[in-house]
Amino acid sequence: MELICNSTEFQLEHPSAVAIGKFDGMHLGHQFLLGKLSETASALRRVVFTFDPSPAVFFSGVKEPSLFTKEEKREVFRRTGVDVLIEFPLNKETAATPPERFVREYLHERLQAKRIVAGEDLSFGKHGAGDFTLLNLMAAAYGYETELVEKVKYKDAEISSSRIREAVLAADMEEAASMLGSPYHLEGTILHGKKIGHSLGFPTINIRPDEEKLLPPFGVYRSRVTIEGAVSRGLTNIGVKPTVGEGETVGAETYLYDLTGDLYGKQAVVELLSFSRPEMRFASLDALKAQLQTDIAAGA
Repeated sequence: MELICNSTEFQLEHPSAVAIGKFDGMHLGHQFLLGKLSETASALRRVVFTFDPSPAVFFSGVKEPSLFTKEEKREVFRRTGVDVLIEFPLNKETAATPPERFVREYLHERLQAKRIVAGEDLSFGKHGAGDFTLLNLMAAAYGYETELVEKVKYKDAEISSSRIREAVLAADMEEAASMLGSPYHLEGTILHGKKIGHSLGFPTINIRPDEEKLLPPFGVYRSRVTIEGAVSRGLTNIGVKPTVGEGETVGAETYLYDLTGDLYGKQAVVELLSFSRPEMRFASLDALKAQLQTDIAAGA
């Protein structure tokens, strides 16, 4: 996949099909839109056009933790067969682009778009005045066709990134998974910890989630962990380990039921399946050990 970022000076040499949108949550709605893009004839390059930062972040000036980090989103696009990903830089100058010029210069001239797919909430250009109606009005002049992709619903309401965020922040991992199409996950390199879990008889792996990543409430979660293709059931604590004085550094520590060996330095993907209990401070290491025994037995 070709990645174009931090630049408005790009030029494709071949005609393309373009999916344009925010793609902030990579949920079932976004996946449905990408599926429409994948139906494109092989003669056209499959292009995803998104904005960096997102319009919500740019216009509010407030950056919130994300459901998917930038690299996680890129990986989803790679897996779905996207040929070119454009992370269009959103700044004062580009945000002021008249919508008609945006269509002419970027979609028609630079991308040679012959097919454009987007959702009904599409907005682009100055004051967000560009929308799907404008795309249709300009289609004949620039020789492209359009396809409006309807919203995907769950429990009679549109799936949105905000709904998924609410589920994650409520520790309702099952609800989040239903809208994402897969469990909410964290990933990172397995780090050396203080080996307190090992000393208690429960060796664990530690990862430090990306600062950009939205975390659910601190606590213990049933999980599924993938490390270089090997999969294990897990029990994951997200938080600061108050009993052992880890401080304010937030981490994800996971007991693995089915994997052993030297895992340091390897990449782990930790899928959070369900919430078990809040993170707690225990009076002693013995009390912590007793609770861990209970937690592990309950998750077995």
